[in-house]
Amino acid sequence: MASELVEGRKAPVFSMPTDGDGKTALKDYKGQPLVLYFYPKDDTSGCTKQAIGFTEHLKAFEKAGAAILGVSRDPVKKHDKFKDKHDLKITLGSDEEGKVTEAYGVWVEKSMYGRKYMGIERSTFLIDSKGKIARVWRKVKVPGHVDEVLEAVKAL
Repeated sequence: MASELVEGRKAPVFSMPTDGDGKTALKDYKGQPLVLYFYPKDDTSGCTKQAIGFTEHLKAFEKAGAAILGVSRDPVKKHDKFKDKHDLKITLGSDEEGKVTEAYGVWVEKSMYGRKYMGIERSTFLIDSKGKIARVWRKVKVPGHVDEVLEAVKAL
């Protein structure tokens, strides 16, 4: 399934709870581009830098017509604490059951210090206003990523 997630294909449909007792679904973004980014864990250094980066550039993304949704398997309450602690302005989706991370092929085997485990591969999907995947970034490195995504949004 994950191998099919290439540019030009329809994005997998999703729906999940968000921070602040909200709910979100792919259909909510119809008619506007969506930056859907997956990150491993709330309040870890890379994930925090990435969320702050998207928050700092939120106005530019909005000006370009795009919404931003960050997704991890952390529960909503953890998302709320993460947002409060770092004054984040982006929406965070909670995929505790893993249906969305699996549909997008970002739940992968990882390895640290020789130990193998399952986790989220930092990835970003730019979904266009018609619900098709416009760009895919896998194994994202945080520095410079937000700027690269913003340029791609502006190019849509």
